[in-house]
Amino acid sequence: MKKRQLGTSDLYVSEVGLGCMSLGTDEQHAVSLIHAALEQGINYLDTADLYDYGMNEAFVGKALKGRRDQAILATKVGNRWTEAKDSWYWDPSKAYIKEEVKESLRRLGTDYIDLYQLHGGTMEDNMDEAIEAFEELKKEGIIRHYGISSIRPNVIREYAKRSGIVSVMMEYSILNRRPEEWFPLLQEHGISVIARGPLAKGLLTDRYEQKLSGGKGYLSYSHEELAQVLPHIRETAPGRPLGETAIQYCLHSQTVAAVIPGASSLEQLLQNAAAGKAEPLAQEEYAAIQAGTRADKYELHR
Repeated sequence: MKKRQLGTSDLYVSEVGLGCMSLGTDEQHAVSLIHAALEQGINYLDTADLYDYGMNEAFVGKALKGRRDQAILATKVGNRWTEAKDSWYWDPSKAYIKEEVKESLRRLGTDYIDLYQLHGGTMEDNMDEAIEAFEELKKEGIIRHYGISSIRPNVIREYAKRSGIVSVMMEYSILNRRPEEWFPLLQEHGISVIARGPLAKGLLTDRYEQKLSGGKGYLSYSHEELAQVLPHIRETAPGRPLGETAIQYCLHSQTVAAVIPGASSLEQLLQNAAAGKAEPLAQEEYAAIQAGTRADKYELHR
């Protein structure tokens, strides 16, 4: 598995990582999937304190026991469960970030986090306070680098200007090309994109006809438009599984350091890993996909 530099950091992440949110709540199954990912050359593991009330982090920690040096470990902070654990609320305060990181370290069974990410963000936040928290954690050696997970252009723009983030996690796929508008800005600041959702909830796989049977659209695409555009995408790169085309599309831009499809089964994990090891798209294939799809832009939070 090839690796790419994450922003201007000293972290080199596998082009395909593992989004751990979909590992499930069976510990043995989750640990086995993480071990399989490592064996495939996947070194970037992305979790969050929010997932399954912290259980996800604990599973990742158990999987990495004795193998911590094989992984670039990323987690997130900012979404805070209520006492009743029936909902969560947004808390990007310095006090919460610096307290919650201790809980993540405990669950992950490690004394440092490679990439600590703010799990959202709004213009109403006290950004300077949040940035101060991350910078202090970095100086203390508790985290190596930090980033944000956000799709809000105004938030991304402010963090790019005011902080030392090395990455922005965004939902990005052939069917959701909105992040492409911000690639030049991120390149200018030496910030990488981590692409979540590259398979568009399974629509960008060879099972797309089954997914279409529900009659629903996806983002700005109607059901009827999807029925036309998905075969077109597959035809632009004949001989490839559609999922491979989708993952290689995201990796075409060097602004993207890693794509992180989830995997709830070994079969899905192996397919994703194989897609990351495949030949890159030819420029003609990439251009044909772009010509047949929409380059939408975020209308809100500008």
